[in-house]
Amino acid sequence: MTINRRFTPGGRESGKRLRINEAIRTSPVRLIDDDNEQIGVIDVTEAKRRAKEAGLDLVEVSPQSSPPVCRIMDYGKWKYSQKKKDQKARSHSKQSELKEVRLRPQIDPHDLDIKTNRSRGFLEEGHKVQFTIQFKGREMAHRELGMDLMREVAKILEDISRVEAAPRNMGRRMTMILIPERKAAAKPPEKGKPAPGVAASASAAAPAGPRPAAAPGAARPTAPAAAPKPAGVLAGSGVTAGPGGAVTKEE
Repeated sequence: MTINRRFTPGGRESGKRLRINEAIRTSPVRLIDDDNEQIGVIDVTEAKRRAKEAGLDLVEVSPQSSPPVCRIMDYGKWKYSQKKKDQKARSHSKQSELKEVRLRPQIDPHDLDIKTNRSRGFLEEGHKVQFTIQFKGREMAHRELGMDLMREVAKILEDISRVEAAPRNMGRRMTMILIPERKAAAKPPEKGKPAPGVAASASAAAPAGPRPAAAPGAARPTAPAAAPKPAGVLAGSGVTAGPGGAVTKEE
């Protein structure tokens, strides 16, 4: 089913500056229809009539050819798709920028949270962040406060960044640069299995428990009775050991 729409008179367009519909005056033209089939070289008036009947636009896609190449298409839809492609290309080619965040040696904790949150947003977008501390007056005698502040900022943002340029003094200024870096998260143990080293340490740390008590009324094991000594004569004593351990002395 063909939906007819208003045949838009042509005009000059920005971008590739393609001529469409009534702005095309060169004749004849090589025509390609909306099914991407070659129609051949026809008069421009006939090409416009076909585009109008299809409810589409006649677009001059290759004006430098001889004869010029025209195509029947939905020009508005084509422009929209080209715009999306250009936006996607620009987003992929976006270069990293160096963002500057200024701090004070004795900054308020609430202000520090605001500054670090803004810096986190810059880092998540792929930008570098340069932190700058400006010392004024007697603050020059307490540069260690600036160094402590820089370390604190690096600690707050260590989950998504790393230090590219360590804090350094430049006259009355101190600067530090952080760059984006995602830290790899620790892999969780598999379901139903303890983390490595946990089972071993648990078994090693467990003390040996007492032996289970014997049940009431159970007979205790007795030691085996000593075997009777065989009958014989004790050498050099004149004493004879008889059966059952009886001893007799020879006269």
